[in-house]
Amino acid sequence: MSSYSIARVPGDGTGPEVVGEAVKVLDVAAEVHDFETEYNDLELGGERYLRTNETLTGADLQALGSADAILFGAVGHPQVPPGVLEQDILLRMRRELDQFINLRPVKLHPGVKGPLRYVRPEDVDFMVVRENSEGLYAGQGEFTAKGSPFEVAVQQSVNSRFAVERCIRYAFDLAGSRPRRHLTLCGKTNVLTYAWDLWSRVFQEVSAEYPHVETSYAHVDAACLWMVEDPGRFDVIVTDNMFGDIITDLAAAIQGGLGIASGANINPNGVSMFEPIGGTAPGFEGTGLINPLAAIGAAGMMLRILGEVVAADAVESAVGEVAGSLPSLRAGEMGISTTEVGDRVASLVAEPEKAGTPA
Repeated sequence: MSSYSIARVPGDGTGPEVVGEAVKVLDVAAEVHDFETEYNDLELGGERYLRTNETLTGADLQALGSADAILFGAVGHPQVPPGVLEQDILLRMRRELDQFINLRPVKLHPGVKGPLRYVRPEDVDFMVVRENSEGLYAGQGEFTAKGSPFEVAVQQSVNSRFAVERCIRYAFDLAGSRPRRHLTLCGKTNVLTYAWDLWSRVFQEVSAEYPHVETSYAHVDAACLWMVEDPGRFDVIVTDNMFGDIITDLAAAIQGGLGIASGANINPNGVSMFEPIGGTAPGFEGTGLINPLAAIGAAGMMLRILGEVVAADAVESAVGEVAGSLPSLRAGEMGISTTEVGDRVASLVAEPEKAGTPA
């Protein structure tokens, strides 16, 4: 029997609630599909920072790095200045653990009421591969004459050939494993002529090694337009850190909202981290009204990366079934509580023959 060590990081806000429901489903999947999970809880987030002035210590990184996977909730606290927790926990974790790929599946499940009335579930089924270690998130830049009327702020987008190429290769491998075998490079070659010259050249060079994958290019602004007008044109999208951050929120909207938007920060040769992308959801903590499907979906992504493909398929199918049965995926509008959503998913994972029957 396979056994997996999971670093569990509930974090702030609604993070503990949604992670709790994800663990509920994981435990059922483990029982049904004959594997074991062992959880190591780490307190990372605003409450600890306010109490100890610590964000992410060496001991934390050692514990995270020794796990088979990380299940993450959210960080953010109203008493902590913006950027402190995000930079010192999330971004540092990605850098220190070399989680250089951010992967976002975008799928509209049958029955889900998205904002695009004319779009069918078969029109929305694509993946976004975002470079996760460089770009504008590298933290490079400077102020000149700060605080004066002549102040200049420069934020640098850092793009190394090494990081760009490994991201693009990951995207080609992913596209080649999917039925459509299509990869779109999303950038801004007409204006950002240094970074995107590098991205374009590497994309073309690597594409020669993948003749079975069809390729295309889209300016990021056009890609946003097409996601709304014709999302079916996309299969796999590869892009940089900033553009990836932006377009995945738009992608979340067309699949029904942040309540079902899962993501992974992947190191293909090390430990990866899995999370809902909706953040701490201020105002909903403790209400029992937050949607846990994104966190449960992230747990399903984790199972797939760990090699538990059958269990991952079961979780994804159950998430889709429950999502399609709810009147809305928005927090407070689901018609049932956070716990009840988790119970429904867990029930379908335990007894998949119940799928399609009235709740």
